[in-house]
Amino acid sequence: MPEQVAATGSSIPKPEHPRPQLVRDDWLSLNGTWEFEIDAADSGLERGLRTRALTGQILVPFAPESALSGVEHVDFMESVWYRRTVLIPAGWVGRRAVLHFGAVDYDTTVWVNDVEVARHRGGFSPFSADLSGVAEPGQDATIVVRARDSRHGMQARGKQATWYANTHCMYTRTTGIWQTVWLEAVPEVHVKWLRLTPCLAQSSIAVEVPMSRNRRGYSVSVLLSQDDGTQVAAGQTAADLDLTASLRLEIPPAVLRPWSVEDPYLYSLEVRVLDEAGEIVDRVGSYTAVRSVALDGTAVRINGRAVFQRLVLDQGYWPDSLMTAPDDRALVRDIELAQAAGFNGARLHQKVFEERFLYHADRMGYLVWGEFGDWGVSGAGTVGHNQQPTASFVAEWLEVLRRDYNHPSIIGWCPLNETHQQMHDRLTVLDDVTRAMFLATKLADPTRPVIDASGYSHRVRETDIYDSHSYEQDPEEFRREQAGLAAGRPYTNQAWTGEEYSVPYRGQPFFVSEFGGISWNEAEARVAADGHDRTASWGYGQRVRSQEELQVRFQGLCDVLLDDPDMFGYCYTQLTDIFQEKNGIYHFDRTAKLDIARIRAAQTRPAAIERLDRTPVTAAPHGPAATAAPDRPERETPGSRSASRVSRAARGVLRRRWRRRRGHRG
Repeated sequence: MPEQVAATGSSIPKPEHPRPQLVRDDWLSLNGTWEFEIDAADSGLERGLRTRALTGQILVPFAPESALSGVEHVDFMESVWYRRTVLIPAGWVGRRAVLHFGAVDYDTTVWVNDVEVARHRGGFSPFSADLSGVAEPGQDATIVVRARDSRHGMQARGKQATWYANTHCMYTRTTGIWQTVWLEAVPEVHVKWLRLTPCLAQSSIAVEVPMSRNRRGYSVSVLLSQDDGTQVAAGQTAADLDLTASLRLEIPPAVLRPWSVEDPYLYSLEVRVLDEAGEIVDRVGSYTAVRSVALDGTAVRINGRAVFQRLVLDQGYWPDSLMTAPDDRALVRDIELAQAAGFNGARLHQKVFEERFLYHADRMGYLVWGEFGDWGVSGAGTVGHNQQPTASFVAEWLEVLRRDYNHPSIIGWCPLNETHQQMHDRLTVLDDVTRAMFLATKLADPTRPVIDASGYSHRVRETDIYDSHSYEQDPEEFRREQAGLAAGRPYTNQAWTGEEYSVPYRGQPFFVSEFGGISWNEAEARVAADGHDRTASWGYGQRVRSQEELQVRFQGLCDVLLDDPDMFGYCYTQLTDIFQEKNGIYHFDRTAKLDIARIRAAQTRPAAIERLDRTPVTAAPHGPAATAAPDRPERETPGSRSASRVSRAARGVLRRRWRRRRGHRG
C-alpha cells in the first residue's frame, strides 16, 4: 500500500491517511489551524459569516468543546463556522480535487470559493465534494463550513447530553468537525470505492469496483499479494460494460491464511484502472482478508469455529479530545488494553468510530460489532410512541455500512440500541425505522449477522441475533435470571410496569450484550456505598466497597455466562471510566485501576460453547506468525499468541475444491 502519512509531515494533528482501505498517492491533510466562530443563534448566514474572516481559531479535527481544539466551549452552540484557504497542488493538474470530511456533527453545508459544494446530514458518517469547476490544481480554494447542531429536535446524537452538564451515562457534546478533513487527487475515470467479499468455502475474494465512468476500452486489474510482496492472485476485467466492474480472485490453498483472533492475516490489494492502451489511469492501494461468519443453532461461528465473544463496551471518549482520539496511538492503545484484560473484541457503542480504529482492529485480531449512535430521539411522544427516529437514520447508516463493509474485524452489525418503547396494537415510526435499518443492513451486507436493536426493543421477528441487557450485580441472582435460555425462555428486558418491549425470542443465537457495569473508585469508596451523588459518580447497581469485592463479583458474573452452553458471548460494561461514569476496567486517562491479571484470568478460560465445539482452528498452513497491514509495523498487541495450523484434512478439501474450479480433478 502507498505511504499513509500526510506529505505535509507529522507536525499537524492526526497526519495518518484517514481511509486506509482506499489509498491514493496524492492526498493532502487539512488538519491543523482553521479560522473559527461560534454562531450562537444560527444567524451567521444573514450576518455575512460565509464571506468574511472569522474571529477565532480552532485546531481541526478536534471539536470546539474539547481542550485539544484550543476553544473548549462546552455550552450549547446552535451553529459553528470554519474557514481556511488552501492551495491545491499544481502537480495535480489534469485531475480533480475532491474534498473529504470524515465526520461533521450534525447538519453541514460546505462552500468553496463562495460556491456551495456539499450538504450533509448526520454526525457519524463521511461525505465528499468534487471541486471540479470551482477550484482547480494550482488555484486557491477558500473552504467555508457551517455545522448546525441544535439541542432541540430529533437527531442521532449517541451519548451527547442534551442538558448542559454531564450526568449519568451522558457526556460532553461534540459539535462540528471531529474527524480528519483532507483533499485527494482523482482522475475523471476513477475507482469510487471497493467492495471486497471473502468466501472461505471457495478460498476466494470477490472484488467489486464501482466506477465514476465507463469509458470504452478501459479495464480494471487487481493484484493480491502476501505481506512480503509475493503475488497470490491476479485478475483483470472490462470496465466499460458494467457500471461496477467485478471479478473473483481465487487463493491457492497453500497460501490461504484465514483471518482470526489468533492469526489476523491481511493480504495486500492493488486495483488499477487501465485505459485502452493499457496505461494506468488510476491506482488505489488496499488490503483484505479471508474470514467467514456463520450461525449454527445458538452458536456464532467464525471460520467454522465457535468463538466465544468476550466483548467489552467501548464508547470511544478521551478526556481532552472527547469523541476524537487524540492521536493514532490512542486507538491502538485501547485495543491493547482490552486484549490485556482478556477481551477479544468490543461493541463500539453509541458512536461510529474513526475508520483507523477498524484498521488497527483488522491487523490486531480484534472482533468488532459495528454500531450507530442512535440515541437522541426519545421522549417526543406519549407512552408507546416515545421513540421518533427519522429517515436520516437509514441514510446515515447506509453511508456507514458502505465505509466499513470491507473490514474483516467487523463480525456483526447493530444499528439501534435500547429503543425503549412498549409494544401495543399499532405500528409506530419505531417499527418502521427498525425494520428499514434491519433490511437495509441485510441488503447492504448479507455476509454478517444483524441485531435489529441491542437489548431492546426487538421489533423484527427474523433478527439474526437476540440479546438482552442486565445489570444484576448478585452473581447467584444473575444465574437464576439467565437460566431460562436452555428452555428457550431467555431473560428479556421489559418496561418497569411489566409491559413487553420486544417480539418473542425464536431460538436465535443469544448473548447478554451489556452486563456488569461495576462502579469502583478508590477515593470515593470511603463514602457510604449508596451515598454518592450519581451526577458526579455513576455506575450500575449496588456499589462495591473494595477492589477485592469487585474482582469476586466480576468473576462470578462472567462465570454465569461462560458456563452456559447456549450463550455465544457477552459484553462487559465498560473499557474505561468516562467523566462521571466510574464503571471502567481502566481509569478515564487509561491508567491502571484494577488488577488486570485477575480480570484476564476470570474470563479467558474456555467457555462452554467452545468446549463443546470440535472444529479445528483455521490458521496459517505455513506458520502461526501474525502480520500487520502492508505498510505498518508488526502487530502491537501485548504478549504473543500462537495459532493452530489448518488441519491436513481441511487443507485437502480446500485444495480439491480449488483444483476443480481451475479445471483439474482429484
